[in-house]
Amino acid sequence: MEYRKLGTTNIDVSVICLGTMTFGEQNSQEEGFEQMDYALERGVNFFDTAELYAVMPRKETYGKTEEIIGNWFRERKNRDKIIIASKIASKTENDLNWIRDGSNKLRFDKKNINQAIDSSLQRLKTDYIDLYQLHWPERNVPKFGNLDFQYDPYDNEWTQIEEVLDNLNNLIKLGKIRYVGLSNETPWGVMKFLQISKEKNLPRMASIQNVYSLVNRVFDIANSEVSIREDCGLLAYSPLAGGRLTGKYINNKKPKDARYTLWPRRFSRHHTKRGEVAIEKYVALAKKYNISPATFANAFVNNRPFVTSNIIGATTMQQLKENIDSIDIKLNREILGEIEEIHLSDPNPCV
Repeated sequence: MEYRKLGTTNIDVSVICLGTMTFGEQNSQEEGFEQMDYALERGVNFFDTAELYAVMPRKETYGKTEEIIGNWFRERKNRDKIIIASKIASKTENDLNWIRDGSNKLRFDKKNINQAIDSSLQRLKTDYIDLYQLHWPERNVPKFGNLDFQYDPYDNEWTQIEEVLDNLNNLIKLGKIRYVGLSNETPWGVMKFLQISKEKNLPRMASIQNVYSLVNRVFDIANSEVSIREDCGLLAYSPLAGGRLTGKYINNKKPKDARYTLWPRRFSRHHTKRGEVAIEKYVALAKKYNISPATFANAFVNNRPFVTSNIIGATTMQQLKENIDSIDIKLNREILGEIEEIHLSDPNPCV
């Protein structure tokens, strides 16, 4: 396993991060335990979760993923071996009325942040969270891998950045969190958080968790330079475009219990006509070099210069092994050149 610094902190996190959103929905607690045991054995010291999980989000499984991780901590007595990252949900157009006071009141104000952190700590059975992230902005901005910003002059009901940082600072002072991060954020948002933290001596964002894969490289356009020059590295999620880059859905296949088989109308951002064309090309390229398509796609993400850690997810142990195996693959200049040819022929087809 390889390790990289988390922003400007003194924490070393594994380049492979275990994503856990399937725990409590597609994976049972027993299966979650097996995944965490194996990941730790392979040198993965970084787990990512969120109060929202399990996914798909619903009242019956809200917080279940954190509970499973907490039960694992309690049973294995190994909390000190893991860098745990979690997230606080924000307001959204979707109905999340089972989270705190509902989707329209999911703010980053003091009341919400205090309630969210205390509930996450209770579920995780720990006294602190290493990296606490804002799951998505309150502002109306492109997120979840989308590209275009559409200005809304009436979008002014969001917690101001200084207030958010002050609320997070209080949690750091109380010892409930160590460091803070962003997720689904824009270049302007990242820079504004960093600017205000410097000017006001408030906590500095250590990372940004955004979508990144062979078929969605929107992060390259502007956020990548911010990450590199400001030491605010990417925690890449959906490196397999929701599993589509494995090739298992090619020709409209519907594998049993797979995400798009269970929820065909969700995660549409990964499922486009243009994307399917590109995915077939990337899968063929991986096979040309005798590399598993999943390992191939993850290896590309692992070695991007702005990536701190690649958040992989799996529902089977074979999938997990293939994902983690990507740490041992370095794509050579020839392969990267062929990837770039595919990319430039139709940039970001899954947007």
